Amino acid sequence: MSQAFQPSLDFAAAATAAEDGEALIVDLEGYEGPLHVLLALARTQKVDLLKLSVTRLAEQYLAFVQEARRRRFSLAADYLVMAAWLAYLKSRLLLPKPEQPKAEEAPAEEMAAQLAFRLAKLEAMRNAAEALRAGPQLGRDVFVRGDPEAIRVIPSGRIEGDLYSLMSAYIGQRQKESQRSYKPAAPVAYPLEDARDRLRRLLPDLDRWTPLGGIAPMGTPAAGPSRASYVASTLSASLELVKEGAMEARQLEAFADIYLRARKGEAAA
Repeated sequence: MSQAFQPSLDFAAAATAAEDGEALIVDLEGYEGPLHVLLALARTQKVDLLKLSVTRLAEQYLAFVQEARRRRFSLAADYLVMAAWLAYLKSRLLLPKPEQPKAEEAPAEEMAAQLAFRLAKLEAMRNAAEALRAGPQLGRDVFVRGDPEAIRVIPSGRIEGDLYSLMSAYIGQRQKESQRSYKPAAPVAYPLEDARDRLRRLLPDLDRWTPLGGIAPMGTPAAGPSRASYVASTLSASLELVKEGAMEARQLEAFADIYLRARKGEAAA
């Protein structure tokens, strides 16, 4: 039996494309940038991101870049910038510290801590995004209730009506606006003249200090002036009588009760 013909898969065009870096490359990791690569490398250390070894992380990243360049990947500029910065940071961490560091340069330990903190934030954001994607989604895990009696909307730009309908709509809208208006009842005030006449009648009985609240009328909550109006008018009338010399007023401190009494001679009269 003759052997089946097997075509040769190692043809020259594929070898040339691989050497020139034009072959098909499938990136299963799906890195989104140098920080994503650093996060993936930091996870291999299996330690807290805030306590990882920056020197070891730099070595891993430089090895990743060298392997990518060996495979003729077209690396972006930010990958190479991160590689140069990590090499610089590693050299600062390994070399002895100068006695008088430059004022504009941050300490190497602080720069390493900032990098670890950025990786921790990236890890938290990616975990939050994965948690959101893993939740139930509308149309895939959760479905809305059907509407068997849906209303059919037929769009039309034609407007129909007559003058009577237009006037009726306008009058109805005006009536609604008039019903929504609020007109509070006018307050009833205690006349100042009545308060002054009442105090003059009470002068013979005000031979001792009496608080203002005990002199002003109580009033009725259903109708007539309010309690505040009685007190305000009585106070104004008492000040006029004090000015005329018929009464005396005193207050021990600010916001304390005001006491009134008839001036000596007026009570006897």
